[in-house]
Amino acid sequence: MNQPPSDSVAFYVPGQYRPDQSVGYLMRKVLSSILAQADTQLAAHDLTYVQWLPLYKLVMAEGNTVASLSRDLEIDPGAMTRSLDRLEAKGLVRRERSTEDRRVVHLVLTDEGRKVARRVPAVLADVLNGHLRGFSHDEWQLMLQFMTRMLANGEALRQPPSK
Repeated sequence: MNQPPSDSVAFYVPGQYRPDQSVGYLMRKVLSSILAQADTQLAAHDLTYVQWLPLYKLVMAEGNTVASLSRDLEIDPGAMTRSLDRLEAKGLVRRERSTEDRRVVHLVLTDEGRKVARRVPAVLADVLNGHLRGFSHDEWQLMLQFMTRMLANGEALRQPPSK
């Protein structure tokens, strides 16, 4: 029988807690490995993973200001500005002041930036597929479902309790 788990199950017990068995620790280690491999492979394109993220968002038309990119990617605005400065120096991005509000600066991909942005997903797919080696399609889908559920649980924890 496939019953949903109880909401009151405690998977971690303070006196028996082991960091190497922590979901958060393991997810951070996996993410660290993914980022290191991505950086290694993206070096062939003269990019880092952190530099590629805004390129991807710009090519997908998902934000075009420092504020929107830093908010969406959860990157400090100062770090985002430095990353964009590097992308601009490489000729991949340019800044254009808004004609409607001079306080706003839009980010625009150059032709070269679009070309580079289109090449990078293949690199990232290769890195992710390498980390998923040995998983079945069903296991991959199940992991995605679990992670999506964990994200939803985390969002629910941020919400104030309803009265």
